[in-house]
Amino acid sequence: MVLGLNHVTLSVSDLERAFRFYREVLGMRPVARWYKGAYLTAGDLWLCLNLETELGERVPNPAYDHMAFSVAASDFEVMRRRLIDAGAGSWHENRSEGDSHYFLDPDGHKVEIHVGNLESRVASLKAKPPRELILFDDGEG
Repeated sequence: MVLGLNHVTLSVSDLERAFRFYREVLGMRPVARWYKGAYLTAGDLWLCLNLETELGERVPNPAYDHMAFSVAASDFEVMRRRLIDAGAGSWHENRSEGDSHYFLDPDGHKVEIHVGNLESRVASLKAKPPRELILFDDGEG
């Protein structure tokens, strides 16, 4: 049985640029760095940046796939402005519960900052149920 998310690894074309972005713009805590990679943390999340010099120009996948980082409601607007000022382009408009800003990191990975959690998202589903909604109260599928 899976116990939880262990870590996320992102391939990056410029380690210094990616390290600066995740450390300075998003405020992640650096743990280790070497010639081909780096580890940073945000809360319990362990993020690995892995240098791939042959990546070339990346075009974001058109699918909705992305990773989202939690931010406090009081920090949301400051973080959103920091991302815009850093040139992190937007890839999606928020249509769901809670404040969200969807942006691209320097290598084109699709990322979101979000105010809310699973409980607030489920509450919004209950308030306006989508077609064929099934909620599992006991964790059984």
